[in-house]
Amino acid sequence: MKWLKVIIFSLAFIGLAGCSEQPSPEETFKAYMAAWENQEYGTMYGLLGENSKEKMSEAEFTERYEEIYKDINMSDLAVTYSLPEEEQEYDQEEAQTFAYEASMESMAGTINFSHEAELVFEEDDDNVSWAIKWNPSMIFAGMEEGDTVYPETLSPERGEIVDQNGEGLAVNGTIQEVGLVPARMEGEEEKAKEGLAEILNVSVESIDQKLNQSWVQADSYVPIGAVADDDERIAAIKELAGTQFNEIDDARVYPLGKAAAHLTGYVDDITAEQLKEREGEGYTSNDQIGQTGLERVKEQQLRGTPGGKVSILNENNEVKEVLAERPAADGEDVTLTIQTDVQTAVYDQLKGDSGSATAINPSTGEVKALVSAPSYDPNQFVLGMSQERRKELTENPDRPFVNKFTKTYSPGSTFKPITASIGLEAGAINPVTEMSIPERTYSEEGWGGYSVTRVPGANEEKQVNLRDALIRSDNIYFARSILDIGGETFLKQAKDFGFGEDIPLAYPISSSQILNEESFGNNEPLLADTGYGQGEVQMSTLHLAMTYTPFINEGTILKPVLMKNEENSQAWHENIMSPETASTVRESLQAVVENENGTGYEPQVEGLELAGKTGTAELKQSLDQENAQENGWFIAWDTENPDLLVSMMIEDVEGGSHYVVPKVKNVFKEMR
Repeated sequence: MKWLKVIIFSLAFIGLAGCSEQPSPEETFKAYMAAWENQEYGTMYGLLGENSKEKMSEAEFTERYEEIYKDINMSDLAVTYSLPEEEQEYDQEEAQTFAYEASMESMAGTINFSHEAELVFEEDDDNVSWAIKWNPSMIFAGMEEGDTVYPETLSPERGEIVDQNGEGLAVNGTIQEVGLVPARMEGEEEKAKEGLAEILNVSVESIDQKLNQSWVQADSYVPIGAVADDDERIAAIKELAGTQFNEIDDARVYPLGKAAAHLTGYVDDITAEQLKEREGEGYTSNDQIGQTGLERVKEQQLRGTPGGKVSILNENNEVKEVLAERPAADGEDVTLTIQTDVQTAVYDQLKGDSGSATAINPSTGEVKALVSAPSYDPNQFVLGMSQERRKELTENPDRPFVNKFTKTYSPGSTFKPITASIGLEAGAINPVTEMSIPERTYSEEGWGGYSVTRVPGANEEKQVNLRDALIRSDNIYFARSILDIGGETFLKQAKDFGFGEDIPLAYPISSSQILNEESFGNNEPLLADTGYGQGEVQMSTLHLAMTYTPFINEGTILKPVLMKNEENSQAWHENIMSPETASTVRESLQAVVENENGTGYEPQVEGLELAGKTGTAELKQSLDQENAQENGWFIAWDTENPDLLVSMMIEDVEGGSHYVVPKVKNVFKEMR
């Protein structure tokens, strides 16, 4: 008996010791909360009770958490709680509860909630422990079986782009979506589809694809395309059987269409690649984004800040509880220095050709127009451009999507006033000294047979001063002048005109250059060609326009300004030439247009007082190439009211600058 008592006592002691080593409910609770904070869903699942595990598998449990948290953009999950400081004795027959508070960030802001975790004691052959009694309320306190979490993006209203007078360039307006209802076509299916295809410039095949989607029923409304709210085609569409209109009042509208397409750009559905690039910025696959032009450049400002709303929905998809809500902040409007009438007038002269044009106020630096041609209608993207049409435009050899006012070109003789200014400042040119030019061509020993050729109008003069050379656009005068200036001096002074610098404009424009390399070396033919804007000189129409502002502002080149809220009349480079040099060149440029021998004289326009310079750039691939493409240039400003200067370049035209001169003058006539 004595030994029996000892054995019983020992077994009891061992049993008590074994029980004391089993996890306490606090330990299970703490382990679960730590795993939750670290999103270790497998660990969380392992701490659940058997009854909870029977309701869902580990994969289902993990997927549910992952999908909810991904949908709401969850981050910074934190769980806090307080546990008894002293060791507690727990009745294994009773469930134990511990309170906690959870906090997380979401696409709708901070979500906070308080709840209790319930733990039960479970014992089987392999394990004796406390386990979590799980239900959906442990995701969010208000959830029950059958409830779902619904994240909703609250889109901001996109800011508008307007000109200096508040006239719309890219605005939020109304369009008419056009669709078909199969049951209403009443046996006229083919006629309706063919008619709508022709009106909307889409294929019948694309209409069939939309009508044959799996969700389409006989009475379904199937969107096919869209037209502008005031489109004259609406009447013809209404005549077709089965057509129906749906008014969309938050569409992007571009009132100037082709005239400002490359300036405004357009918005379109965000691509998968863009969505990945902008991960974390609140974009969704249903959003639109600025794809080109100012819509892209000013995307962040125009778009605004999306809001969000996270709700719990019941089985009937009714809102049961709003967990968090953050209102959207609408985008900001962008007001430009652009003038709609100038933009339109310049485009009207350029359309039908291929080229670039810029208009500025040369007294303030404000940009009045930026035009590229050929162009496209940005409204087509909003109205639902078909893939066939996109492909057609992309593959068009005229490349209407290419923005030419951002690019640089050989400026030809429009560069000569820059050479003249540098020569006058360097003392290499005396404005009254005559240069003897007896021959039609000019060459130096060692040039390998290459020569500079005078333009036909300059051949009559054998003794030429600076004024004569600018009036008749004498290539030899400026070729010899730059040789006198010297390549090193010329490059140094050309930096004051902004060559090699980023153009200080809110819209990215390619920087201009004098050379492909850092110096001319011993390449005299290249230096000579540079003097009259050939060689490797490359300029945009905007930069060329800015380089003429010193002739109007007593020697200071102005900074271009595109945003109305920017301060204008600011120096880009101050005092790059003396007022005397500016005056000398300015008077000669007036003669280019007013003198009957001037290259900008014809056609005469009564009442216009212009100064300017023509240019014809030959796009030679080598110094000895003949019959190269010619681009025509003309840049001019109103000398009586110096508030408008127009710089225009047209590619591959017969007659070079003579083709462009009347177009620029027409702009001034229109603005008068």
